[in-house]
Amino acid sequence: MDQALRQKIGQLFMVGFDALEVNEHITRLIQERHVGGVILFRRNVHTPQQVAALCRRLQEINAEVSDIPLLISLDQEGGMVMRVEQGVTPIPAAMAFQQAGSVADCEQLSRISGDEMRQLGINMILAPVLDVNNNPLNPVIGVRAFGEDPDTVINYGMAAMRGLNAAGVITTAKHFPGHGDTSTDSHYSMSIVPHDKARLDAMELPPFKAAIAQGVHAIMTAHVVFPAIESEPDLPATLSKSVLTDLLRGELGFKGVIISDCLEMLAIADGVGVTNGAIQTLKAGADIALISHQQERQQAAIDGVIAAVERGEISLDQINQAHERVQQLKQISAVKTWRDAPIIPQGLMQPAALALAEKVQRAALRVAGAFRPLNTALPVTLITVEVRLRSEVDEAVIARNNEARSSMLPALLAAGIDVREYALSSEANDAEVAAAIAFAQGAQQIVLQTYNAMLVKGQQTLVAALPQDKLWLVAGRLPYDLDLAPNAQGRLASYGCRPAALAPVVEKLLGVAQSICVLC
Repeated sequence: MDQALRQKIGQLFMVGFDALEVNEHITRLIQERHVGGVILFRRNVHTPQQVAALCRRLQEINAEVSDIPLLISLDQEGGMVMRVEQGVTPIPAAMAFQQAGSVADCEQLSRISGDEMRQLGINMILAPVLDVNNNPLNPVIGVRAFGEDPDTVINYGMAAMRGLNAAGVITTAKHFPGHGDTSTDSHYSMSIVPHDKARLDAMELPPFKAAIAQGVHAIMTAHVVFPAIESEPDLPATLSKSVLTDLLRGELGFKGVIISDCLEMLAIADGVGVTNGAIQTLKAGADIALISHQQERQQAAIDGVIAAVERGEISLDQINQAHERVQQLKQISAVKTWRDAPIIPQGLMQPAALALAEKVQRAALRVAGAFRPLNTALPVTLITVEVRLRSEVDEAVIARNNEARSSMLPALLAAGIDVREYALSSEANDAEVAAAIAFAQGAQQIVLQTYNAMLVKGQQTLVAALPQDKLWLVAGRLPYDLDLAPNAQGRLASYGCRPAALAPVVEKLLGVAQSICVLC
């Protein structure tokens, strides 16, 4: 195979690596395998200045061997799924915008976020999420969705798209054809949406149709089985020609770039495998195969696709068409003008942007049922459920970032409250639950901050064991947790548990207004 064709194939891959600076792993993939894109995670992030330097260096080492710039992407959705969090405007989770009720604010904050990412050298945002979260037991979408019905998702999702487009970055709608009505996480196992085509047309597909009509640049696939579209059992959308070519390209008329979700997710890696996943997703109609982590898998997948082309399993015509779509995507302003990104970003966290983000987060605070504030003269027992194991959508705080914990303790102490805290993991094993219950014995006031308790038996046991006449329940992610304690003295949903989301919660608990500064 000639070098030009190998370079074309390399352009159809987006890869990740684990370092704060350019290392041998990513250098070899860019300069020897000619990969077309790089995805960043929080493992690649320290400060905005470091991210800007990293992105510039990635483009520079690519420029040594190619005139075609790199796509540099990340999941910057808002809420808990923000790979760059410190030093940038805190964007609320998607569902928080619905609760706050302002489409215009969603558009404006999306533009602000896109502009900040562009200043750092990020040119492709893997957002907005256009899944309709109509299943409360969905473990992977939840507050990442703008709502629980198609119209809401369309209203806010299109606003987010307009904002990102105005910033000049690439928008990526996900996860096609829809990951909202699943009860399993495709990071760990195969998911299925069993509904017929009429239901898909009414519920799952409308947001993607709207995005296509509005000119979305890219669409990310879902590792989800749709038997109404794909007749082969257990074949997920990512690997299905019926879904990607017949439905997305043919019926819906999408002409932009199709990018797979990460092929190292266990729904693919434990199924057909990463290499076969790359071959099959490109055969099915994808233009970019995303492999986020392991160098060995990335290299093997590129070699596997080269071999598939050589034996005629993937046609040259298909490679050429995918390559052309990727090159067209790279005509977006943020890609072409990467040299114009400031070496030291100066326009981050502008006062007006911070004020708008705080306004939305405060308006998004949901109070369910009757509420009475804490008695500030009495001590408070705080029980905090926190993320301690990293996943693609639940990232534990990295100590090197000096980030604040997802806890109300600092804000309560700053307000002069006599408070003691017990923290346990979101997995909440029996020993942790028992210790938390013992810790709360005899407490006069208990504030429990949950994290997707609707999905975790241990957290449900903890909620049930606490006296509701002394309990204030704060749902730190899924608002559906509030249903677990209908008689609590206060039930608050914040749609996230980072400091910006918890500040208005503390204000409400203390019965004060606009007193907690999340940036102080």
